Amino acid sequence: QVQLVESGGGLVQAGGSLRLSCRASGLTFRWQTTGWFRQAPGKEREFVAAISWNGGSINYADSVKGRFTISRDNAKNTASLQMNILKPEDTAVYYCAAGPGGPSPDKYNYWGQGTQVTVSS
Repeated sequence: QVQLVESGGGLVQAGGSLRLSCRASGLTFRWQTTGWFRQAPGKEREFVAAISWNGGSINYADSVKGRFTISRDNAKNTASLQMNILKPEDTAVYYCAAGPGGPSPDKYNYWGQGTQVTVSS
């Protein structure tokens, strides 16, 4: 059974930081691109960041460049998203995903259940 489990969400004031983690089990995580997406109420799920299986390729949405950092540890089957200088518009449910990769949710086969991030102004 494939599982991706996110953790680390919460409530933070604008300008603060949070670190999201994603733990994978039941799949060859080390060969998958890992992506982070987010979905705010009433909006479509949007791409945040992705990191290739070996960390050699990293991409960010323009809205988070310079503030968010994606990383992974294949030995631990985990991926992380460090979020700094958070803004109220970053408020959303954040999802971890694994698959061939890219900015489209269609390119990912496995998804976590999501973790809520709320940024107060």
